[in-house]
Amino acid sequence: MSSQMTQSTIYIGLNDSKTGVQKFDTGKYMSILKNVCHSFRLAFSMHRIEGGYFHENGDYVEETTLVLTLLDTPEETVMEVAKDLCAFFNQESVMVTFSPCSVVFVKEGIWDN
Repeated sequence: MSSQMTQSTIYIGLNDSKTGVQKFDTGKYMSILKNVCHSFRLAFSMHRIEGGYFHENGDYVEETTLVLTLLDTPEETVMEVAKDLCAFFNQESVMVTFSPCSVVFVKEGIWDN
């Protein structure tokens, strides 16, 4: 049986908002993101993507982006995490999306004890 939840996704670019370049290795940013989720006590998934973005001034940049996915997390908490990541990664902004989703946990094994 499936249950209905909200999936929240935070997109965090890695180029510094002042210099326009990525200051640290992607692995360091991933470590910071994991520590933030741990401190908020959040179950999460994360992946790395490449994409393009238009800054508020119209400049276009391509950059590595980390995508953080959270399930059934209160919107207030998601926004708090997004604000922290925006500050830690020195971003102009981060993008947050919310989507309803159905969740099913499938359990099956081939080795019984």
